[in-house]
Amino acid sequence: MVDTTKNTLMYTTWGTKTAKPVNPNVAAKLISKAKKPLLVAGAEIVDNEQLAQRAIAIGKKGVQIAATGHAITVFHGKGVNAKYINIHALAHYLGDKNWKGLDGQGSYDMIVFLGHKKYYLDQVLSGFKNFSDLKTIAIERHFMQNATLSFGNLRPDVHIEALDEFIENL
Repeated sequence: MVDTTKNTLMYTTWGTKTAKPVNPNVAAKLISKAKKPLLVAGAEIVDNEQLAQRAIAIGKKGVQIAATGHAITVFHGKGVNAKYINIHALAHYLGDKNWKGLDGQGSYDMIVFLGHKKYYLDQVLSGFKNFSDLKTIAIERHFMQNATLSFGNLRPDVHIEALDEFIENL
């Protein structure tokens, strides 16, 4: 088992509420129990074939994907439920309890993030933390202190190993 709860050094300031470190198998179990999870895939997966493969594998497990930036190019023709949306618009919509989701079937109860720049995603997560009841899990390579749960800071090879364990337990 990959221990992703260590090395949670934060490189930015934080508030009174900080993410709890989480192991891949626990994160996967939480996603599996969610009624309607959403994977928000960022543009960092486009230039990283290993991340792209893992994002596709998560989608094939039945998790809907919101592709931000130019990440949608990774999912074309791969047999996953991926829709393009701007991350700022998505953050706005996710905060609205009456929003029916990307598929029109209702709002999401668990939001998972993969493939984003830390400084960019941190601001989006800060909005969720302070102004919504959404549960967020960052399965990013860096600790995201404004998520509800997050992997710690990981080396690239350990991050891929953690993602494989996460997918296996979905």
